[in-house]
Amino acid sequence: MSQVEFAKAIYISNGYIAELECEHRKVNDRIVHLISLTFGVNETWLKTGEGDMFYRTPGEKLQRMVCLFNELPPKFQDYVMQQVEQLLSVTNKEQ
Repeated sequence: MSQVEFAKAIYISNGYIAELECEHRKVNDRIVHLISLTFGVNETWLKTGEGDMFYRTPGEKLQRMVCLFNELPPKFQDYVMQQVEQLLSVTNKEQ
């Protein structure tokens, strides 16, 4: 995957990725979350190098999603639910 493709996948600029690689910027928690959610990479592994690199099962991804969801205030939980329902609707129409 190219730097441009990686940046686009996690919705940040290619320049930002270049600055991270050159150590002109530090990786923040938001970037770690984006990488984890987009690519199924274990967030603990990204931060510490401990554990498995990737979530191995859908159950692990679901468990991670539930933890993140529970951290949100109720109004944002409602928003997330609406977005998931819309994604499912779009997905069903495409199939």
